Amino acid sequence: MPHITLPPNVPGIRSLFVFRPDTGGALCDLAQTLLYNPHPTLSAGERETIAAYVSNLNTCKYCTNSHAAIARHQLGEQAGIVKQVLADPETAPVSDKLKALLKIAARVQSGGKNVTEDDVALARAEGATDIEIHDTVLIAAAFCMYNRYVDGLATWQPEDGELYDKMGELRAREGYHNSSSTQLIT
Repeated sequence: MPHITLPPNVPGIRSLFVFRPDTGGALCDLAQTLLYNPHPTLSAGERETIAAYVSNLNTCKYCTNSHAAIARHQLGEQAGIVKQVLADPETAPVSDKLKALLKIAARVQSGGKNVTEDDVALARAEGATDIEIHDTVLIAAAFCMYNRYVDGLATWQPEDGELYDKMGELRAREGYHNSSSTQLIT
């Protein structure tokens, strides 16, 4: 049961966006920029995978499930890699560059000062650019905030995997700006 009075049947962060549309709009804008808008080199599926991975490290069920579903829809035929990344990014069939970026994301999740020169040097050696390193750190930091926001207010988190898949399909197609914010969508 949520710690504050939230709209019924509106899951996770969406219920918080309905509760405080002024802050919700800013958080949607950030998610839209980080995860959905065109990026010079990282695909939307890769960026969503980073978000799902950090959410999984933070044990935020809602954000893990919703962003993993979005990533699967963004990645299409490569959708199976999301589950593998969540289980063990080192053995997942992703590029060495993405593995290095995921390592940076994990360091940020455990504490921003845990990112080392060696982590950044490894990412660069694998071909990561400054914008990819920057955006990985920002995605990881933002998802630490989003995860704590969702879980800190004990939002309703559905158990139905098909619901997350439907929400993921919608977000992958439409992004984070959606006028139907009170519907069952992520």
